[in-house]
Amino acid sequence: MDFLLRGDAPFSDELWERIDDTVVNKAREQLVGRKFIPVYGPLGAGIQSINIDILSSDNDTAISSNGEEDTELVKVQSRRYVEIPMVFKDAFISWRDLENSNRTGLPLDLSPIAVTAAACAHKEDQIIFFGNEEWDYKGLMNVDGRQTVQKSNWNEGENAFSDIVAGLEKLVRKGFYGPYVLVVSPDLYAQLQRIQPGTGKLELERIKELINGKVYQTPVLGTNKAVLLEKGMENMDLVIGQDLATAYIGPEKLNHVLRILETILLRIKRPESIVTFE
Repeated sequence: MDFLLRGDAPFSDELWERIDDTVVNKAREQLVGRKFIPVYGPLGAGIQSINIDILSSDNDTAISSNGEEDTELVKVQSRRYVEIPMVFKDAFISWRDLENSNRTGLPLDLSPIAVTAAACAHKEDQIIFFGNEEWDYKGLMNVDGRQTVQKSNWNEGENAFSDIVAGLEKLVRKGFYGPYVLVVSPDLYAQLQRIQPGTGKLELERIKELINGKVYQTPVLGTNKAVLLEKGMENMDLVIGQDLATAYIGPEKLNHVLRILETILLRIKRPESIVTFE
């Protein structure tokens, strides 16, 4: 990957390996969307655009002896081509820290790299859940055509459980039978950490059993927000051109500037597979 300009950096192969490990490990710790959204790619850093298709969701299926009857085709209803945006943030490594590491043999402190990688991961999840207004991209929480449930107070009674039941009913009626994933904001996740009277179970455990799937929390949702969806590449995927990588920008007043970057785009193909609680 010559475009990363790593050959211009006065870094050893061992240091680059440590940088890469730091970025990958921090991203794995932080990313939520990739835990349940299928990845399409990596396609390559040079791929600048991709098609977004909206698929028909008609589940009417014929039954006959000879198969001569007409049925509704499952097909692409609409298609548009959009640019795959780049997410990036720069990090700074002091020349004195690098020189000290080279002379003493002590490992270079890569805290700036870890913090930068975490910021990129946070931005990726923001794009997945809310899109980007400037680019006119939609996310799970605001895509047109999604289903909605009016959220009640999850601090009271069985409201959380009842809301999820209502969301499941909407998905099943549209032909989405699972597997499901529920993602909630941190405050709602905390509200689920209580035992429902008469059940002996945490509300969180009851909901996990109800959806027969996992429940995640993410700070990018802010407060008082949740989304229930059916997993599957037929519903959505995450297009990756260039996965998270670190490039060398160059020296700056003897110090070193690096850029952590990726190119990503969420494609929602069947918005009806998503239920937001609002």
